[in-house]
Amino acid sequence: MNILMMTNTYKPIVGGIEKSIEVFSSEYRSLGHNTLIVAPVFKDMPEDEEHIHRIPAIQNFNGTDFSVELPIPGVLNGVLNEFKPDIVHSHHPFLVGDIALRVAANLNIPIVFTYHTRYEMNTHYVPGDSEPLKKFVIELADGYSDLCDHVIAPSESIADLLKERGGETEITVIPTGINVSEYYSGNGDSIRQEYGIPGKAFVVGYLGRIAEEKNMSFLQEAVMPFMKQQKDVHFLVVGDGDIAGVMKEKARSMGVSERMHFTGILKGKEKIDAYHAMDVFVFASKSETQGIVLNEAMASGVPIIGLDAPGVREVIQDGVNGYLIFEEDKILFSEKLEQFYNMEKSQKESFRNNARATAGDFDYKKSVQKTLDLYQKVIDKKHINKDADKSMWETSKRAIKREMEIISNVVKSAGVALNIKKDENESKR
Repeated sequence: MNILMMTNTYKPIVGGIEKSIEVFSSEYRSLGHNTLIVAPVFKDMPEDEEHIHRIPAIQNFNGTDFSVELPIPGVLNGVLNEFKPDIVHSHHPFLVGDIALRVAANLNIPIVFTYHTRYEMNTHYVPGDSEPLKKFVIELADGYSDLCDHVIAPSESIADLLKERGGETEITVIPTGINVSEYYSGNGDSIRQEYGIPGKAFVVGYLGRIAEEKNMSFLQEAVMPFMKQQKDVHFLVVGDGDIAGVMKEKARSMGVSERMHFTGILKGKEKIDAYHAMDVFVFASKSETQGIVLNEAMASGVPIIGLDAPGVREVIQDGVNGYLIFEEDKILFSEKLEQFYNMEKSQKESFRNNARATAGDFDYKKSVQKTLDLYQKVIDKKHINKDADKSMWETSKRAIKREMEIISNVVKSAGVALNIKKDENESKR
């Protein structure tokens, strides 16, 4: 089949969504399918890309990784006429996501949407962040889901959340998955040597965006008392983000900067080696829909201590492959680190083995096949429901109807937010 994947973010951005799109599309092609990824133009993107079509966009909108596509009529017509997609897979509900809806309507093909992110957790990037704005984003994303033919939820927790919100579109749970075997072996000593970490040190590790939505301030404040207590503990932070500087300054003020190591973004073998340099992985994000980095850590044999949240509770088995903390309590988090630190060597090894076993359930090949099966199911269903008349008039009606639905979704979402704001103002009188 010909699979059209549409996303707001892609290379050179490094993240779970971007990696997922790259891995899945590559695997689809290896199985005999054709893929086309539509993404905005980004600065420093790879040259001579294959199977990718870039659309003009305003770069790094409002200081984020997102680009806002420029409304140039017909920018996709030629490439889509040549590619002839059988299905559209949208990876974002806004911006390029709106284009994905229009493409599906114009070509009369089904559209599948993966609910990758809890979008309301990222509204701090927008000026005027508020509860009405969060509600608007929730309504907009959920309304977008209802305009699609099928929704993929990366975890049971997210599927349950969408059902609680009254979503009308059928949902299938398919974790993004990782190439588990890729993480089985790595050279942790090389990373330790590069960043001046003693071979016998106990290394607490984190990998991901260093940003507010990842709850990094809490995480640092939970780890530093443990570092002050145990002088052989080092904190390895892999990644980059807008509060990295704040974290470095806090480490200096607390007197642990020499044992807190910021590597920046690592890729490929270096990234895998970084996991193997860790004794335990820590995670405090509550905005995940799934824990890709958690799966990577566990495949590397690294137990995890993390806050209970969607996408996290599906991975951590408390007391088996790590510790799941049910309260956002820095002292409790630090105590769990101490508990693992003092654990007998044989018990730590048991945690590591259990972590690797857990990762096996998230192998990407299983997820790829489930997604392909879902595509075929949706295509077959859409084919049954298609109008017999494929005239230009019918195509135009479908396009107009979809355009009105998109506008209606935005208006409805804005109305919900405005009502909340009105209620807030009245309660203050």
